[in-house]
Amino acid sequence: MKHLLAAAALTLLAASGARAQAPAAPYRLLHTIPVPGDGGWDFMTIDPAGERLYVAHNAQVDVIDLKTRRVVGTVAGTPAAHGVAVVPATGRGYVSCGRNNYCVAFDLKTLRNLGTIATGPKPDAVFYDAFARRVFAFSNAGGQSSVLDPASGRVVGTAALGGDVEVPASDGQGHIFVNLEDKSEVVEFDARSLAVRHRYPLAPGAEPTGLAFNPRTHRLFSGCANGKLVVTDSQTGRQVAVLPIGQGVDGVAFDASAGNIVTTNGEGTLTVIHEDAPDQYRVVATIATAPGARTVTQSPTTHHLFTCTADLGPAAAPTADNPHPRPSIVPGTFRVLEYGR
Repeated sequence: MKHLLAAAALTLLAASGARAQAPAAPYRLLHTIPVPGDGGWDFMTIDPAGERLYVAHNAQVDVIDLKTRRVVGTVAGTPAAHGVAVVPATGRGYVSCGRNNYCVAFDLKTLRNLGTIATGPKPDAVFYDAFARRVFAFSNAGGQSSVLDPASGRVVGTAALGGDVEVPASDGQGHIFVNLEDKSEVVEFDARSLAVRHRYPLAPGAEPTGLAFNPRTHRLFSGCANGKLVVTDSQTGRQVAVLPIGQGVDGVAFDASAGNIVTTNGEGTLTVIHEDAPDQYRVVATIATAPGARTVTQSPTTHHLFTCTADLGPAAAPTADNPHPRPSIVPGTFRVLEYGR
């Protein structure tokens, strides 16, 4: 009996010690930033200095000062805003307006709307590549993405990418990678010549959206709608790993300060994956956020992660034109969520 009691005591001590030493969640909610206005949302962008956050929010872009965490202005007249790119060197920003097939240029200081630029169909993600000094308005339909001069907004080329383009990533050396949602592949093209260099299949991943990149290990991280993150060697196209993530992903970030890949899942979670080595990955945490928090951007200075959502209500009844209506949005509940380690 003494031996049994001693063994039981040791087991309890070991269990309590394991609980005491269990690792804390790698990210926690730091701030909730209320944002006025209702309606849908999509991408967010932080300027290169990490001082302002731009949130595509219904028919405008909300601008948040990250020092005070307050809304300091809006870019108006951007119907169905999807993405935002900022180019401090030219004093301009660009907003993609998906249903209208154009981008809106705006002044970074005054936030004044400078007019529209016709693009390819359904511009979605919009991205400034500093190496090529070009703005790319990626079309989520038709396979033709428009290339803009960042100073004038003039269309200077068309990238024929052969699919419905989602989120891009750049290696900073003239190579741009983009997910093709309808083809379940990632495409590499030249930022200057616009020629497609490679196409890499992502199966068993399907309908990829969010994309992040680790330039040190040359690894691409594609978040796919079927609950998978696919890791690809950007130099060879070799598929390195496939990992489980939450449902409804739309954003992926690579946190170089921690060696973590983080996916934002519309179901209301963050999936955190650690890069142990270029070919070794493991899921280390699933962190609750809020339903609808599906996109992400990362501060280049603090490495904090930002996502956004609102409280969701019931969806409208399906119709022939809209067989899968989205949930309704509870007025006055839109907010940005800031996470950090």
